[in-house]
Amino acid sequence: MSDLPKCPQCSSEYTYQDRDMYICPECAHEWSQSGADENTDDEVVIKDSNGNVLNDGDSVVVIKDLKVKGSSSVVKVGTKVKNIRLVDGDHDIDCKIDGIGAMKLKSEFVKKV
Repeated sequence: MSDLPKCPQCSSEYTYQDRDMYICPECAHEWSQSGADENTDDEVVIKDSNGNVLNDGDSVVVIKDLKVKGSSSVVKVGTKVKNIRLVDGDHDIDCKIDGIGAMKLKSEFVKKV
């Protein structure tokens, strides 16, 4: 009988220990032995380039010229983007930009207005 804890995400009993971390082989979740997991409630905090917390519906300003992949257009510095939506993934902001259309942005290239 193993005295290792079950996985907090998928409740798998096949967890194993690697140094000071527990790892679940079924869902690949990792957590510390002390039980202090930063994302226990699955609440991801997305911050802008200045460290301000972003929320759905916020307005942001682009802080760097961004090339649009697959196009010759560019999103210029100072472009204001209204009513953003936060999503999971590498590009964590989903929005519509006037003149360009729907696109995804990284939060590190915007600042909250």
